[in-house]
Amino acid sequence: MINGAHVIIYTTDAEADRAFLRDVLGWPYADAGHGWLIFGTPPAEVACHPAESGGAHELILMCDDLTATMADLRGKGVEFTRPVEELSWGVITGIRLPGGGDIGLYEPRHPRPPAA
Repeated sequence: MINGAHVIIYTTDAEADRAFLRDVLGWPYADAGHGWLIFGTPPAEVACHPAESGGAHELILMCDDLTATMADLRGKGVEFTRPVEELSWGVITGIRLPGGGDIGLYEPRHPRPPAA
């Protein structure tokens, strides 16, 4: 039985991005050895979107109140990579990771499934 998912963020600065997840987002973690941190995450959802070619994946974090979450993260020095966009399914922006990557942050406005 599948009991979870493991997300990998490929980055040019793993140490900086690990520090971001640990210190800015405050996620719990286990040290797998030699500073290799594995983070516990909030509950997750998976959606399949049509695309011209397969293989691309995206990480988008969710919150209950995008405005309040952005204010909290700004206070911790987080840079946002795109303007807030209101869409039929939610409100979204982007977060710059210290390693140079970009992940999404959104407040969903669609029905939420129960946890598996």
